[in-house]
Amino acid sequence: MYLKLTFQCKFISISYRITDHATSWKARMSTMSSNGPNSPLSESQAHFRIARPTDSIPSLLPFYVDGLGFEVKGSFKDHEGFDGVLLALPPSSPQVPSLGYHLEFTQHVSHRAGRAPTQDNLVVFYMPDETLHQRAVARMKNAGFESVKSFNPYWDRHGTTFEDPDGYRVVLANTRSPV
Repeated sequence: MYLKLTFQCKFISISYRITDHATSWKARMSTMSSNGPNSPLSESQAHFRIARPTDSIPSLLPFYVDGLGFEVKGSFKDHEGFDGVLLALPPSSPQVPSLGYHLEFTQHVSHRAGRAPTQDNLVVFYMPDETLHQRAVARMKNAGFESVKSFNPYWDRHGTTFEDPDGYRVVLANTRSPV
């Protein structure tokens, strides 16, 4: 006995088959497809932003700027009660454009953001080159940040985890991205 659910739109089709026995994650993922570069969310057509609230933008900046090497690309004050900062990694050379993503941290005058809900809220940077990985870890430590034990032991085997002042974690993974 099973139930099959299908979600389909112009750019993606996802099917789930729910059964009374366990199926592997890879088997479930094999039912997913997309139109690749024709998707409006492809890297060539969309910019990716991770935005989250904080109780103190100034307390986060040393972690992301001094430790990880992000640059402040913009900021705003009292935009309908919100203050914010936009961060991006600098291009590796003048010939390489900025990466298609950035981080945004916002703070609202009447909203307490609190700490990360779990220790498994991660941003992962994959760095398969051992020398670059060691330099990134050294930069974090030289900026005054100590590594923490990962909630998921996989990350301790394949990288180094750091926790920002809000409790959100960044993994500097010394491995290739799986995708």
